[in-house]
Amino acid sequence: QVQLVESGGGLVQAGGSLRLSCAASGSIGSMAAMGWYRQAPGKQREVVAVITSTSRKYADSVKGRFTVSGDNAKNTVYLQMSSLKAEDTAVYFCYALNRVGTHWGQGTQVTVSS
Repeated sequence: QVQLVESGGGLVQAGGSLRLSCAASGSIGSMAAMGWYRQAPGKQREVVAVITSTSRKYADSVKGRFTVSGDNAKNTVYLQMSSLKAEDTAVYFCYALNRVGTHWGQGTQVTVSS
């Protein structure tokens, strides 16, 4: 079982930046994919960014503003968020995909005030 712990959420003004971290209990290099989803109140969970050993993909709504990266030495995946908008307000969840299945973190709240 992979344990994922997110951190870095909080309250920020529109136009500001935050960096989310996702610390994994195992080697992130062994994961098929990792990334971030988010869920706003009353909405379905949606993918934000995905990182694999060969690619990074983003939702259209965050392209050019968010960057996903990984640090194998620290077994941590990051989501750097810039030019934040009120509509980015949501709970952000880290996930990891391996042979066993999909694993989720507990989520971290990001609130952007306009």
